Amino acid sequence: MTALWGAVLLAGLACLAIKLAGHVLPEHWLAQPRVARVAALVTVALLSALVAVQTATGDGRVVVDARVPALAVAAVALVLRAPFVVVVLLAAGTAALLRHLGMP
Repeated sequence: MTALWGAVLLAGLACLAIKLAGHVLPEHWLAQPRVARVAALVTVALLSALVAVQTATGDGRVVVDARVPALAVAAVALVLRAPFVVVVLLAAGTAALLRHLGMP
């Protein structure tokens, strides 16, 4: 077994342990307002980190391509309270147009 598969197996076991811990913890611990706030913030932070990594990296380095302006257009559409489908279509259209015009 290679080191990569060992790491994948270890990560899978860690995920399983965390899921099992969620079932074992007393419910009143999770019902506290502070825990609920932290859980909500962690979700937003993880999603933001995923978007940042997927938008600004490629081949192991930072890249600025059509995804960055597309993300900016999506952010503006979200600030203007556009429906989710409209946000996705605007971002996809922006990226497609910029790539058609020659931006990588």
